[in-house]
Amino acid sequence: MQFVNRYIEDAIDILKKIDQSQVEKMIQILLDTRENKGRLFLIGVGGSAANCSHAVNDFRKLAGIETYSPVDNVAELTARTNDEGWETVFSSWLETSHINSKDVVMVFSVGGGSKEKNVSANIVHALDKAKEVNARVMGIVGRDGGHTARVADACVIVPTVNPDTITPHAEAFQGVIWHLIVADPRLMQIKNKWESLAV
Repeated sequence: MQFVNRYIEDAIDILKKIDQSQVEKMIQILLDTRENKGRLFLIGVGGSAANCSHAVNDFRKLAGIETYSPVDNVAELTARTNDEGWETVFSSWLETSHINSKDVVMVFSVGGGSKEKNVSANIVHALDKAKEVNARVMGIVGRDGGHTARVADACVIVPTVNPDTITPHAEAFQGVIWHLIVADPRLMQIKNKWESLAV
């Protein structure tokens, strides 16, 4: 029970420390993106990639934003990895998607990518590609946010309150924060099914 209690207490602490002004910035960017018929591209690896797939559904279906993720096409993802290399798998996908200044790249990541440490280099290259064409960048990341936090127009860094649970908390709070954003009445166009049913 000691671990369970600590994990829950840490989660409560994280919630209290979330930078709400960054969440608001993300909402404003997404409102602008939808109004200008831009697209939202979600990128992440590992557990964060799975979160990308879930979030694509929510932003498309509930918020009415044209949204995609390269992780949803395993054939292209693995072909690009095999033929061109893991580091450029997202940047070349964005290039083929004709990313432009109306678009937004949203990163889900524990570390946010690092050029210096060569960690999640595919995220770093993707963000550099986005910045080349003046697309906006957002992120929900852990630790110090890495490259994502440095180049983002809006970024929520999930506070590190326990060095032993950085990854599970970062990936869990990606879900908490993107659901918060999608549920904001300014963005949500279609209610969730259970909320729409009369009691």
